[in-house]
Amino acid sequence: MNFVTLGKTGLIVSKMCFGTLGMGPLQLNMSPSEGAALIKEALRLGINFFDTAEIYETYSHLRQGLNGVEDVVVASKSYAYTREGMRRSVDKARLELGRDVIDIFMLHEQESGLTLRGHQEALDYLIEARERGIVRAVGVSTHYAEVVEILATMPEIDVVHAIVNRDGIGVKGGLNRMLRALQAAKDAGKGVYAMKALAGGRFYADFVSALQYVRDLKCVDSVAVGVSNVFELEADAAVLSGLEVPAHIKQALNSVPRQLAIEPFCEGCGKCCKACQFGALSLVGGKSTIDRDKCVLCGYCVAACPGYYIKIGESRAGGA
Repeated sequence: MNFVTLGKTGLIVSKMCFGTLGMGPLQLNMSPSEGAALIKEALRLGINFFDTAEIYETYSHLRQGLNGVEDVVVASKSYAYTREGMRRSVDKARLELGRDVIDIFMLHEQESGLTLRGHQEALDYLIEARERGIVRAVGVSTHYAEVVEILATMPEIDVVHAIVNRDGIGVKGGLNRMLRALQAAKDAGKGVYAMKALAGGRFYADFVSALQYVRDLKCVDSVAVGVSNVFELEADAAVLSGLEVPAHIKQALNSVPRQLAIEPFCEGCGKCCKACQFGALSLVGGKSTIDRDKCVLCGYCVAACPGYYIKIGESRAGGA
C-alpha cells in the first residue's frame, strides 16, 4: 500500500481509505464482529485510514477492528450545527471508538456557503477541540463544488472530503468545476480525500479504470472506498496501490450477488423512476420502491438520484 501526507495535517495515510458506511445498518447491517474482521483484513493489507460518521453507526465495528492498534488515522463526521451538539458528537466518537483523540472530525455534507454559516457554532467547537488536542484536524465533507471553493479560502479547515468520479455522477456544480476547486484546496495546503469513486456501484463492472481515474488525480491524496467483502477489499487495495488485481479475485467478485438499495433518506422526487427503462422503480408512500424482478442493475437510477440515495451493492439478507 502506498502512503501520502494528508495536506499540512502531518497525518500519514494510505492511498486507500476504508469507508465504513456500507457495513452499518444503513446498508449491509453487519454485526460489529463481522465488520471488525473486515477491518482487520484491511490492516493486514496496509490500510491505515478509516472513514466513518456518527450517522453510519459503525463506531463499534471500528473499535473492535482497531483494538490495540494505534498507528491508524480515523475520520468521523457529524451533522451537528450547534456548539453543544458538536461537543456531544465528538465526545460520543471518542467514547464509542475508544480513542482519546479523533484524527479528523468534519462537518457532514455541507451544501453551500449558507449551510457553512449555519454550522459556524459547530465549526468553532471543532477548532477549539483541535486546540485542546482531542481532534487533530478539522474538515468538511461535501458533494458541492461551490463548498470546496469556499473551503479552499478558509485557513481553519485542514481537510476536504469531496465527491469525485470519472463521469461526475452526483457532483454538484459539475466535474470540471469540482476538479478546479479541489486543486485550489490542494494548493492551499488542504488534505483532500475523495468519496464515491465508484459512483454508488455504477462502475462495479469497470471498477479498475474508475478507481485509477481518481487515484491518479493530482488534487486527491486518498480515495475512500466502501467495501462489502474481502474480495472487494483486496481488489480495491490492489488498484489503489498501482498493482494488478489477481485473476482469482476478479473471478470471486463476479460471483458475488448484487442488488439495488435505496437509503431511507430518499426524498421521493421520482427522478430515478423516470430514468429506469425497465419499470423497476416506483413511488410508494413518497419513497422510491424497487421491484427486484424487473431490476437489471444497469445503474441509470444511481446517476439520476440528486441526493445520491441509491446504491448497487452486495445482496445480503437483512441489508438495506
